[in-house]
Amino acid sequence: MGKEISQLETARLTITWSKQADLILRSYLGAQGMRKGDISKFIEEAVRWRIFHDTIQEARATFADVPPEELERMIADAVEEVRARRYRAGK
Repeated sequence: MGKEISQLETARLTITWSKQADLILRSYLGAQGMRKGDISKFIEEAVRWRIFHDTIQEARATFADVPPEELERMIADAVEEVRARRYRAGK
């Protein structure tokens, strides 16, 4: 995910939205010193953040009834398992 958008294969997307939203976005990007081509980058970042936020909210709802100590143990076990697999794969 660390690659720049120019290094990735891209897809074209056509969106329909209000003129007000378009004006607000273009004004915001202009005030930030960004240019027309930066709209795609901005939208892609916004989509990634929205999906990340929704994923976090879903995880919080799923584990809301799990006691903090048990959740910490589950996370530690998962991290340990991933590290063990990665270590074995590296040999």
